[in-house]
Amino acid sequence: MIQYEPHSIRERLSVLYSSDDADEAYTGIRELINTYRERIESHPYQLSEKDAILITYGDQVQSPPEPPLKELNDFLFSHIDGLVNSVHLLPFYPYSSDDGFSVVDYKAVDPHCGSWGEVELLGTHFRLMFDAVINHVSQFSNWFKKYLEGDHAYADFFIDADPTLDLSQVVRPRTSPLLHEFKDVEGRIRYIWTTFSRDQVDLNYANYKVLLAVLDALFFYIEKGATLLRLDAIAFVWKEIGTPCVHLEQTHELIQLMREVLHKVAPEVIIITETNVPHQENVSYFGSGDDEAQMVYNFALPPLLAHAVLTGNPAKLLSWARTLKLPSDKVCFFNFTASHDGVGLRPVSEILSEREIGVLEAAAKRSEGLVSYRANTDGTESPYELNCSYIDLLTPPEEDDAVRAKRMLLTQAVALAMPGVPGIYFHSLFGSRNYLEGVKMTGINRSINREKFNSNWLDEQLQKEGSLERRVYLAYKRLLSIRINETAFDPFGPFVFLNLHPSLFCLQRESRDMDSHMLAVHNFSNETVNFRLPDYVELAATECIGNIHVTSETLQIEGYGVMWIKCRIDVEAFEECCNSVLPIINEKEFE
Repeated sequence: MIQYEPHSIRERLSVLYSSDDADEAYTGIRELINTYRERIESHPYQLSEKDAILITYGDQVQSPPEPPLKELNDFLFSHIDGLVNSVHLLPFYPYSSDDGFSVVDYKAVDPHCGSWGEVELLGTHFRLMFDAVINHVSQFSNWFKKYLEGDHAYADFFIDADPTLDLSQVVRPRTSPLLHEFKDVEGRIRYIWTTFSRDQVDLNYANYKVLLAVLDALFFYIEKGATLLRLDAIAFVWKEIGTPCVHLEQTHELIQLMREVLHKVAPEVIIITETNVPHQENVSYFGSGDDEAQMVYNFALPPLLAHAVLTGNPAKLLSWARTLKLPSDKVCFFNFTASHDGVGLRPVSEILSEREIGVLEAAAKRSEGLVSYRANTDGTESPYELNCSYIDLLTPPEEDDAVRAKRMLLTQAVALAMPGVPGIYFHSLFGSRNYLEGVKMTGINRSINREKFNSNWLDEQLQKEGSLERRVYLAYKRLLSIRINETAFDPFGPFVFLNLHPSLFCLQRESRDMDSHMLAVHNFSNETVNFRLPDYVELAATECIGNIHVTSETLQIEGYGVMWIKCRIDVEAFEECCNSVLPIINEKEFE
């Protein structure tokens, strides 16, 4: 048995593996650390109000014959440089389905997007976030091919389960079969675990060699410029027959181990967990506040914002926001409203009633959106996500574009003002509508929100006076330009949510040193609302969006309006407000 220094990496391995396997894994991890220390240059980094992350596909904008990744770099550098400092590149690796989330080769770039050279070029202008799609790989990956061929090096890389076993407890995010049949090289049928689809075969982390192979890929991403790693579908990564196979103790241990190993080489790397599950389960991935994810997707925010817009009543949103707590000042939320997937409904399954969720479903369908379902353990199905562009979810098709843009920007302003780091889906930046033709072409619901653009066409829309794209884009830029220059929006600063009026969603944001203060006010009704400033706010203040000096304690905000009020405060009175329990007013549910 090898000798090792007493260290939590080895201790964590012993939780996951037998003593001999833990020793082998520890040796492999030490070799990876030593190898990549010579290849990776670490640079300390602290998140601040300057951080905003654009979520985009590598081929999001195209202008042949330019490689799409180069065109994306040019487009972003031209349109958002200085306002957004980070780019989340959705999977740009060779893939076989799911627009990149069935990865064939972790270490290659899809030639249709470009090359590692274009990725690294993008990294000279923006901090990069890569997807770590490490719950599963494509059935066409070399790893799975070697497994079916009987290559000893890939034995037990995947889960061959007995189909007669009782797997009814397993939590399912889809209605597709959990096990799919594959033939190995000798013609034997293997029943392989497939959480998401036949083309996405789950890795078996009970085999420590899988862990080493994945850690090698993660280190490679850091070497190629990733400073943020999104752990896709990570809640399902560890399987134990007879359990729900989600949020297992081993899953949390695995994430903590990965973080600790990566930080031995690059301590500035940020781990973001993507767990589209009920809110309390989601926030468990913060761990103790210093050992697991540094950022967690705030999955309840998109459906709650949409519900508030559709009902004109932010009470449910406010009630939930008041529950937001962080285990330390070293972690924060990743706040977003839209992504390459749909609007998840599981995160609000314990917050909104079935009738309230029905309001969201009806709104999506009204705009020709779709609803995807998942299988429950009792054999029934329930809605899993809304497949609809976010702007179309918020507003009926017959509504005027001016109102459509105001509703959209209202939700984006809230996401920018919330404590944490904002994530902005490329389509949200321009108010993209439902891509119905994409659904017809692919037969896949999620295609409705994944349209790719010719860069010249998009430029024309942004130049066209009165276009929806220009209206949303210019207003979004204004919000971003304010946010990145106000330390009150520091991701780790104090915050409190306030009741100033039944139609308003208000929060007070503070810098960590309590020197900068911002009262963010958002009107979810279509009518003008009068409200009074909190008692702790001193009258000398400026409304930043309109650059208007505040001269009265009673203010007026227009329908679907946003006011970000930079102010001075009585710190002692503010702290009393933070410590008090304020009632939620007007919880009436609007039809």
